[in-house]
Amino acid sequence: MEFFSATFFFSLINIIFIDLILAGDNAIVIGMAARKLPKTVQKKAILYGTAGAILLRIAATLVVVWLLGIPWLLAVGGLMLIFIAYKVLADEGDHDSVEAKDSLWPAVRTIVIADAAMGLDNVIAVAGASGQHTILVIIGLLISVPIVVWGSTLFIKLLGMFPWIAYVGAAVLAYTAAHMITEEPHFIGFFEDNPILRYLFIALVMAGVLFAGYRTKQKHREKEEEKRRSHPATR
Repeated sequence: MEFFSATFFFSLINIIFIDLILAGDNAIVIGMAARKLPKTVQKKAILYGTAGAILLRIAATLVVVWLLGIPWLLAVGGLMLIFIAYKVLADEGDHDSVEAKDSLWPAVRTIVIADAAMGLDNVIAVAGASGQHTILVIIGLLISVPIVVWGSTLFIKLLGMFPWIAYVGAAVLAYTAAHMITEEPHFIGFFEDNPILRYLFIALVMAGVLFAGYRTKQKHREKEEEKRRSHPATR
């Protein structure tokens, strides 16, 4: 991949978009970990915690990029990313277990640890979208992580206002996952000889993820509606 080519910029935009879609939960965790701090200290905690999270995320992603060069791991990473794409739509998200800290460095530590624990999906997705290009990983994360931290509230509001954004994000992740699988050395010869099957496989993966996520969301809504009917609010 040539620097500053159309492919380079497409991959970079893909990485930034993936991180924005997946890092909403991480941004919520950052806010929850620092919520008990005085306002004057909150900014420091978020800044230091984010800096630590960025360094850890870059290191972890570079390790995964290297690991994806090992036979079969590209396919395994793709399968994991398919599940992650599905969770973007199906997961209701629960952050009540995140402990808020009332002093600076414990809050910073909580932010870094929580981001590392929740960031595996980001790491796998970014590593796959980068096409094993380390410079893309670093540039993409340096751009997207600060955007998530300082623009997380706006982005979460946008997701609430426009639910279709989550479907676009899931589709991008599913595409990246399917592309990773077709790039697996054990499969690449087959897909190169049958390009129509390659595009069909990618399309089926994307459609399958979107349909499964949509159906799971519908079931969640039906259960919530059933609960409301069986336990009507008392006046």
